[in-house]
Amino acid sequence: MTPDRIEKQVILPAPLQAVWHAVADAEQFGTWFGVRFDGPFAAGGTVTGHIVPTRMDPDIARLQQPYAGAAFALQVDQIVPMRRIAFRWHPFAVEPGIDYTAEPMTLIVFALEPVADGTRLTITESGFDQLPPARRARAYAANDGGWTMQTRLIATYLAGGPSGPKTGQGTT
Repeated sequence: MTPDRIEKQVILPAPLQAVWHAVADAEQFGTWFGVRFDGPFAAGGTVTGHIVPTRMDPDIARLQQPYAGAAFALQVDQIVPMRRIAFRWHPFAVEPGIDYTAEPMTLIVFALEPVADGTRLTITESGFDQLPPARRARAYAANDGGWTMQTRLIATYLAGGPSGPKTGQGTT
């Protein structure tokens, strides 16, 4: 049986404002995540992203390479500044020629909390139990591993990795 929910937590040694901008600014998000968006994140809006292998980690970039150029829609569900941003998408919708738009979407929440050592980032994706049974386990497994990798990528980005901010100075 496939679980309905993935949850990953990481303590980032960065100020809340820097982490917020890394998850809420489409350009910054795309830099570490490995995607180029066609516009900014706005609550209630939809942006299209195209996979571009990340520059944060060459091993993860190699895993993303087979999907380079693949497009996906990201619906921005909610933005609560400095606390939470939530998206909906079709998870692991990467097979060329397949129309995933009739399938239910999962909900991804990036929740931020200031802690003594920086900022706790909790990434939750839920709704896998609504996916077609033929895709459910594969989508869950891919995204479970994917979110683990993404926590590494955002940490590298915030530490000043390729094109990342210097979090000791904050970002605007």
